[in-house]
Amino acid sequence: MKIDADAIKELAELLKETGLSEIEVADGDKVIRVSKGGVVIAGGGRGNYEAMSADPEAQQIANTAAPQTTAQSHPGAVTSPMVGTAYMKPSPDSATFVKKGDKVAAGDTLMIIEAMKVMNPIKAAKGGTVTQILVEDMQPVEFGDVLMVIE
Repeated sequence: MKIDADAIKELAELLKETGLSEIEVADGDKVIRVSKGGVVIAGGGRGNYEAMSADPEAQQIANTAAPQTTAQSHPGAVTSPMVGTAYMKPSPDSATFVKKGDKVAAGDTLMIIEAMKVMNPIKAAKGGTVTQILVEDMQPVEFGDVLMVIE
């Protein structure tokens, strides 16, 4: 697949100008999605995405496996209750609260979101296994963003 670098740069600039966190455009079966977390390009219909770094110099690694369900619609999706900064560990020297594959119980702290200098623990609403972690340490998050999935 030929990558249109100019289109990606144009969409990234549009993100900056509008303050959006993500934008997606489609032309036939070709879809380009640019988000502040990176760039996603799809070919052959939706769901066949290749994740790419927003840094054009970075080595690109394709992930062509289509998810069985989107994180947003998953019944175990843990969403952000506020705008802030996600912290995956209690302090810079500590281990993360949880990692992919960990078993958690209802009430376990999954991460912290800092909002207006207040550290807000994000706790598991139900027990299960952490199957996806969709944010990184010190990443800005918005209200409603899916942070992780527990099955």
